[in-house]
Amino acid sequence: MIWKLSLTGIKSRFKDYAVLFSGLVVASMIFYMFLTITINPTFIKNDIAAPSNYVRFTFGFGIVLLVIITAIYLVYANSFLLSMRKHDYGMYMMLGAKSTKIGALIFLETLITGILATIVGILLGFGLTAIVSQLLISRLDLTVKHFAVVLPNAVIWTIIFFILIFLFGALKNVRKLTRTPVIELLRDDQKPVAYKRQPVLHWIQGTLGLVLLAAGYFILGLPGGAILFIIPAALVTIVAGSYFTFNAFFSALIGFLLNRRSFSYHGIRIFTLGQLKFRLHDYTRILTVVSLLFALALGAITVGLNFSTLNEQLKGNFYYDTTIISDSPKVTQAENKLTITRQQTFHYKEQGKYLYFNRSEFTNNPVKNVKFYMKNGQPAYKTIDLPIKKLDVPATYANNAFGAMVPNGIAKIIRLVSPEKWAAKSGQKKFVSFVNVKNFDQDYFTILKLQKQQLKENPAYANIYTSSKAGSYQLIKNFSSGFEFMGFFLGFAFLTMLASTLMFKVLSGAASDKVRYQMLFEIGTRVKILRQSIRNEIGVLFLLPGVLGVIDVLFGLRLFKLLLPHPYQNLWIPFTIFIVLYLIYYLLTVKLYEKIVLAHE
Repeated sequence: MIWKLSLTGIKSRFKDYAVLFSGLVVASMIFYMFLTITINPTFIKNDIAAPSNYVRFTFGFGIVLLVIITAIYLVYANSFLLSMRKHDYGMYMMLGAKSTKIGALIFLETLITGILATIVGILLGFGLTAIVSQLLISRLDLTVKHFAVVLPNAVIWTIIFFILIFLFGALKNVRKLTRTPVIELLRDDQKPVAYKRQPVLHWIQGTLGLVLLAAGYFILGLPGGAILFIIPAALVTIVAGSYFTFNAFFSALIGFLLNRRSFSYHGIRIFTLGQLKFRLHDYTRILTVVSLLFALALGAITVGLNFSTLNEQLKGNFYYDTTIISDSPKVTQAENKLTITRQQTFHYKEQGKYLYFNRSEFTNNPVKNVKFYMKNGQPAYKTIDLPIKKLDVPATYANNAFGAMVPNGIAKIIRLVSPEKWAAKSGQKKFVSFVNVKNFDQDYFTILKLQKQQLKENPAYANIYTSSKAGSYQLIKNFSSGFEFMGFFLGFAFLTMLASTLMFKVLSGAASDKVRYQMLFEIGTRVKILRQSIRNEIGVLFLLPGVLGVIDVLFGLRLFKLLLPHPYQNLWIPFTIFIVLYLIYYLLTVKLYEKIVLAHE
């Protein structure tokens, strides 16, 4: 009987449950995807080189953040679930149902919803993981044969995590409802909202909120060397500032508009403003959380997408695109495919612990290098000519830089000698050729193939390969790709759940609002005006945390200036994505709210 009632309750509220269900599916789907990429053992061991541990770290970090936001989200999802069923449970108890049976009913409904959402999320996660893994692999330029889309360990841990979360939520729901008197369950929507008028205190809190926000934004702009102070200080000031701003400043602002009769007495604005004033008082914590999560979500995808700018910055850190030390058929074949614009070749002879170079080849043909320096506290680079007279002087910048560019140049001593002395030296004649190409991105794969072939032929090429432009580009591309995908999917998960959380909070109070809208309708207010009031009220509730979250992001991105060369680049992409998705949730909330409060129509 309990099973039947549970399934009947879910079926009767299917549309409401569908909203809750969709958010939970997205959460479990993305959680599974992150977990699969992070703990895929054969993939990590056989297909990715050691530097790709960055990928495992970044996705693992994403899982931790996702766990936190999922836990917060489920608190409000459970609140929505309770608000939908309180009256039904009260009726069952009025008809003689025992509290233990009602507790079992609540427990089953919560647990069934969670388990079904988790299963569907994992199944969809298989497809999402397959798509994302292929995109990630293509961005990392890897040949992968061992990646498992269906990973039993990931499935088990996803199920365990979500079942534990829902088990905790179900027990909490049982405890709350079985301890609530029947009369409160039946008349919960008629309980008055307590509100204390403290205008002076509200203005003080509102001013303090703005001051704390300004202080937090100022702290985010401090030099990166104070990062251990910046993060906790900014977190405290911005969280407290956001809370006071929602609790007092916006409420005081609405109170000010209420007192302006020329504005508030137009249409039913006074009703809408009154609704908002009580909403903001009741929603202070949730609006604070939503604004912060909005900033985290938008920041995650913005920073993630801008990690690709590291690739462009890295290319500017190297003057030469590749180095050639072999004239074997395979290397020559690859070299012929390059669109070479400049090539500097220097010959040398290796004798004992010395490398003898022909000095005449450097005349009017200096070796170039990109030198790092700090400018106004920011990293900068400039191209310089390495002085010929310093190339063979040990411990000089020119000697160290040139030594890193030639085989065995660090382990052995470099000497520049006259053409006559060089011709008289015994030993095999060798060469090193520094090459620039027309378009590095187009020739990247050919360069990588050429360098790997030379490494295979000559172990002494290892140091050159490791510090080469192509080798470093592959490493940073690996690193940035992990953050790009983590940022996008983590941001998407954050936005989905924070918007769902706000939606559930609004809808959980819809039952108590129904009486108010019914009274307005019965005294002659047109449905069109009621709908406009609903759109305005919910629009403000969505707009305020969204605007504050955007401001948080715009100031917060300054924190990444030391890590990213252009943290504000292509800002329109994540903003457009978020505005569209946020608008969809707003419209959905309005539609569901109207269906509840305008049922008399």
